[in-house]
Amino acid sequence: MRPLDVQTVSTLVEEATAAPSMHNAQPWSFRFVAAEGLLLLFADLDRAMHRSDPGNRALHIGCGAALFNLRVAAAHAGLAPQVVLLPDPADPLLLAAVQLTEPGAPAADDLRPLYPAIGQRHTSRHPFDEKDIPDDVQAGLRAAAAREGAELLFPGPWHIDTLLELVRDAESRDILDPGGRADLDHWTRIGPEAETATDGVPEYAFGPRPSGGRAPLRDFAGRRAVAEHDSAPFEQNPHLALLSTHTDTPADWLLAGQALERVLLRATLAGLATALTSHALESRELRLLARDPVSGTGHVQMVLRLGYGPPGPATPRRPVRDVLDIA
Repeated sequence: MRPLDVQTVSTLVEEATAAPSMHNAQPWSFRFVAAEGLLLLFADLDRAMHRSDPGNRALHIGCGAALFNLRVAAAHAGLAPQVVLLPDPADPLLLAAVQLTEPGAPAADDLRPLYPAIGQRHTSRHPFDEKDIPDDVQAGLRAAAAREGAELLFPGPWHIDTLLELVRDAESRDILDPGGRADLDHWTRIGPEAETATDGVPEYAFGPRPSGGRAPLRDFAGRRAVAEHDSAPFEQNPHLALLSTHTDTPADWLLAGQALERVLLRATLAGLATALTSHALESRELRLLARDPVSGTGHVQMVLRLGYGPPGPATPRRPVRDVLDIA
């Protein structure tokens, strides 16, 4: 075994934190136990969303995505990361323990090609082209999800209609509930704050307001004035995909986050723009209606919007010194 220097570990954590999270809250922290070559991933409950994510499901998914980026970055560095999820039942905030001191091995070879996509992947809230995604690309994305133990479903037209109705239902509930936008408003950055923020969704990443089309988009601006927030027509036939797990426990949510990021990185390398929507999944009853109506099984963890269009801008990230503790 070879010891890891602080700079290497810091680089791995920086790559890990490029992962997506709900409203870019970045609900994670890391601790490196140098003597053991062990990197620990913790949930940061100060960044939890008690109204939108009362069970911390989305928090776990975001942390799972960061864990997958860490695995990819470690493989790129010639390491073979060994991961144990939820290693301490007495500490539910400790989400994963990653052994990093083993030399690289063929088992990590499938991760290395994904590394360039870590820096290229950004959420795009722009209109996508009315262009089909080839069958072989869809098959590759399904295989990516399956590699992490999840399932990726490309729903048919009438199922997509159902999903779009669920998103509209979720939006209506927010309008009727005065506190429905509390988490969203807290994590959006407007005006000068957008240029200096290290977390949240800045106004330059909102994308245009839809003037037509049926893409499921969350209105980050709401009734607040946002400079240069123009409108544009979106696709009439959005390409959506549902990421599901067989059961619905914290371990499954971490698994879903890893599967989600593997799919997103592979989609990025395939030239696809990507976006995520969890709006209809924040309500338990709506989330149940989002599942595959044919099989009626599985637990939907995320709705993806995929297509050919402009990539989104990079959104801010907290500096490594704020998320990494060296023990």
